[in-house]
Amino acid sequence: MMTEAPRDRHTGSAAPQRADCVADAAGGLTFDLAPGTGQAGPAHLVLRRRDGEETALPLAPAEDGRLRAALPSGVDLPEGRWDAYARFADGEPRPLAPGIHDLRSLVDRAPGGTAARIAVRIPYTAKNGTLAVRSWLRAPHAEAGDLRVDEDELRVTGRVYGTGLAPDAHAEIRERGGARSVLRADVTGREAEFGFTVPYAPLGPGLWDLWLHPGGAGGPQVRIARLLDDIADKKPVFRYPRAAVRAEHGPVEAWPYYTVDNDLSVTVSARD
Repeated sequence: MMTEAPRDRHTGSAAPQRADCVADAAGGLTFDLAPGTGQAGPAHLVLRRRDGEETALPLAPAEDGRLRAALPSGVDLPEGRWDAYARFADGEPRPLAPGIHDLRSLVDRAPGGTAARIAVRIPYTAKNGTLAVRSWLRAPHAEAGDLRVDEDELRVTGRVYGTGLAPDAHAEIRERGGARSVLRADVTGREAEFGFTVPYAPLGPGLWDLWLHPGGAGGPQVRIARLLDDIADKKPVFRYPRAAVRAEHGPVEAWPYYTVDNDLSVTVSARD
């Protein structure tokens, strides 16, 4: 016996089915679809990236009449924003509505030091009110920690995963676009913990992205980001003071921020 999907009381159309999500510390996700919309035939939870790529996860019966799908941390989900759908038999995928998100295991997440890669998947509510998943997959990864903003500089600390720090490890502050100037900064630290200072005075107006070279000049280039928590979009949440600096290019304001991809950057803006 099939049960009719609940209908939106305003539009009369089928209301999105709700999905609860549980995250684990390794980077996996479990999706539980609320009961009441059973359909005949195979069922899948479909994750569709904004460029059209899809991943289909089988939905299997679970307790209390729910349907459950699992996305283990070992299954690759390329970086991006993925909209969540339910597909029954050969029908069209239907958007899912966010239910209860249990993300407690992501708060202050600290992967083991031997982790070769970092997989991060955070469910969130998209702008249209449907369920989506933000995914990152990085190897190696440089996780930004505390940021200290002084009058004319920024102090960055963090931890690198998937590799260690070589004696000639360093950071780069790269201008985005334009002339693509690069400023090198010495890194202090030991084992996986790193720190460096971004001086504002040499930076001209524009956007400057922060990179780590943990293995020195011949090693990997790693974008510094903050991924290991339960916040899918850091940009509107993490706000930092602006510093008024008499820079080499004239008076500017400078401040750190996280991009839409949760990568760490610095904005420099000319002032009168």
